[in-house]
Amino acid sequence: MLKSKAQQIKLLIFDVDGVLTDGMLNYGSEGELFKQFNVKDGVGIKLLEQQGINVAVITAKDSKPLSQRMNDLSVQYFYPACNDKIIPFKELLDTLSLNTEQVAYVGDDVIDLAVMEQVGLAIAVQDAHDFVKKTADYITLAKGGQGVAREVADLILGAQFDLEKLYTQMAKGQKGKIVQ
Repeated sequence: MLKSKAQQIKLLIFDVDGVLTDGMLNYGSEGELFKQFNVKDGVGIKLLEQQGINVAVITAKDSKPLSQRMNDLSVQYFYPACNDKIIPFKELLDTLSLNTEQVAYVGDDVIDLAVMEQVGLAIAVQDAHDFVKKTADYITLAKGGQGVAREVADLILGAQFDLEKLYTQMAKGQKGKIVQ
């Protein structure tokens, strides 16, 4: 069941805080915000895009570190400061001409449920709120900020491609440079 859902995915949407980060908000003495991202997640996002699977990020927060990370990864579909995640979700469906079964969403808290309940593959991180886990088709082994995107990328890519062959090609430099 999980593999058949993952085989359909053409768009993978991530929340940020608690998914691509550990959910902690660190402020410096001048009020600046620090965010920590996992480089393995960057590789996973790039691998997805190289294989024709679109990646989007929809998050309630916005910050310079977050915008910088999305820019570094060339994430084309980035929706910061978005409290109603259904609006960009529907926009993405229209823009990419997809149906809900072709979309996966990775979230960790109740703000993510509106989209998670509509997608073909709902994914919760290992340390997500229990209420969110009840909605998930898959719960990651990784906690938020600890390689969730890479784990999910491997899940989806492994369902659609020969993952060992893909990694072998990458190791031989046949698929181009990966930005971490």
